[in-house]
Amino acid sequence: MNAFNFFPARMATSAVVFASPHSGREYAPEFLKASVLDELVLRSSEDAYVDLFLKGAPDVGAPVLLGGVPRAFVDYNRAVTELDPALIADIPKSMLNPRIMSGLGVIPRVVAGSRAIYAGKITRSEAEARLTRFWHPYHDKLTVLMDQQRRRFGRAILFDMHSMPRDATNHDRRFAGKRPDIVLGDRFGAACSGDISDKVAAVFTAAGFRVARNAPFAGAYIAQRYGTPSTGQHVVQIEIDRGLYLNEASVTPNANFDHFANVMGGIVQELADIGRARDQTVALAAE
Repeated sequence: MNAFNFFPARMATSAVVFASPHSGREYAPEFLKASVLDELVLRSSEDAYVDLFLKGAPDVGAPVLLGGVPRAFVDYNRAVTELDPALIADIPKSMLNPRIMSGLGVIPRVVAGSRAIYAGKITRSEAEARLTRFWHPYHDKLTVLMDQQRRRFGRAILFDMHSMPRDATNHDRRFAGKRPDIVLGDRFGAACSGDISDKVAAVFTAAGFRVARNAPFAGAYIAQRYGTPSTGQHVVQIEIDRGLYLNEASVTPNANFDHFANVMGGIVQELADIGRARDQTVALAAE
C-alpha cells in the first residue's frame, strides 16, 4: 500500500490543490484479519469514490493528492498526537479530546455507527509504524505542495474533499428539514479568506445544490494545520452528501453516479478557476 497517490497538473495554471484523504479503498489482508468487522462494514468510514470526481483536475491546471490507505486504518485528517488510549497500549490518558473519546483518533477505534474495529488493543509500536509509513509521508507531500503553490502563485488554496452520510444533518434544527447537499468548512473564516469561501459556495449553489457553511462540519485537522490566510494559505473542507451518488448500504455507485460525476467535473474546473493565476504568463514562465 502507498501512503498517497499523487497526480500533478499537466500544466500548473491554478493555485488550487485538490485532496481526498479518506477515499483510500485498499484493505490489506493483515488489516482485515486483525479486525472483527468485515470489509463492507469497514468501508462505512470511507469517502467512497470521491477521488473519481477529481480525475479531471490535472487537465485544468490543479494537482490532486489522494490518501493511500483507508480511513479505518489511518486517519490523515487527525493530528499525529491524537492517539487513543482505549485502543493503543501504553498511551497516557492526559491527551484526550472529544474525537479521541469517540474512537475517532488518528488510528480509529470505531467505524460509522460506533462499531469497534478490533476485539482488543494494538501495540504502540504498531500504531507508530503506521504513522511513520503512511501519515507522515502524506503530510510531508501536502506541505510541499502548498509551499510550491504559494511560491508559484503567491497563494495556495486547498480544497479538502470529503463525503458525509445522507442522514448526517437529519436532526439539525438549523436546516428546518431541508438538508444541505454540500457543507463547506473554513473554521468560521480562520482557515480561508471570506472571498474564496464565498466563491466556492457560489459555484455549488449555481450548480443547483443546497449549501451550508461550517455546520455541522467546520473543518478538522487539515483545515486547522494548513489554513493560514495571513500567510497566503487557504483551506476549504468540502463535504458532499453521499446519497447524491452512492448506495451507502452496499458502498456502490447508485443510479445517479454518472450524472453526478459529470456535474462534479464541471465544478472541479470552476473551483480550479478560483485559483487561476491573475497573470498566467508569470505562472507559466515559472515552469
